[in-house]
Amino acid sequence: MKTRNIRLTVEYDGTNYKGWQRQLQIETVQGTLESRLKQICGHPVDLLVAGRTDAGVHGLGQTTNFRTSSTLSISKFQNVLNHLLPRDIRVVKVQEAHENFHSTYHAKAKLYRYIIRNTKDYTVFDRNTYHLVRHKLDVAAMKKAAKFLLGTHDFTSFRGTLGKRANPKRTLLKIQIKKKGNDVILEYTGVSFLHQMIRILSGTLLHVGLGKFKPEDIKKVLKAKDRTKAGPTLPPSGLFLVKVFYPTVFPPIKKREKREAE
Repeated sequence: MKTRNIRLTVEYDGTNYKGWQRQLQIETVQGTLESRLKQICGHPVDLLVAGRTDAGVHGLGQTTNFRTSSTLSISKFQNVLNHLLPRDIRVVKVQEAHENFHSTYHAKAKLYRYIIRNTKDYTVFDRNTYHLVRHKLDVAAMKKAAKFLLGTHDFTSFRGTLGKRANPKRTLLKIQIKKKGNDVILEYTGVSFLHQMIRILSGTLLHVGLGKFKPEDIKKVLKAKDRTKAGPTLPPSGLFLVKVFYPTVFPPIKKREKREAE
């Protein structure tokens, strides 16, 4: 029987999940989606994904795909799936994907967002979607520091313990830092990222904003290739996978390059 390649765009609040990746007897986003898809498709489903987010990290534009022999229409797939899913996971788009499409290996770049709430006050209702910093931040200094991170570098100083086997050379294409009300929003576009890289980059730029680092110190941190020289790893609550960028043509995957994503 011919199978279809189905592509999903998913948003989720990662607060109550131990990350994306399926784990035995542990609540994860992948595990939850696969259990509901099994009900719909009538067979086990193995989801491929653009980036495996960590526990507590959120998704706005996570991309995943799977193969199925189900003949259910695209619109019904989305409606039934969202009806079965818990309210902190939602499929925002379902597409018939090209037969070669692979959400992991065809991804060209990803956009992540980290939100710092810069105020002395806060509300309990959205506390799981930002990192609270009460001291005033020097956003101009943070923007200046971010420029030293652009391009291809050895990001050893900015990787977590689980990423030590990975090639530390990564490429940051764009960093935007903007102030919106009480929020300082940091957005990173890159080809791929090391484990906890975004949270460590954000912690380091936060130290610049607090005056603990000078913008030019970023060059020294990169050169040191030493995790202890960078800033703290910020909590996962403020981190969102916003968008995954794909080409318009999907050639067959011949050589699979491992890419680590936060």
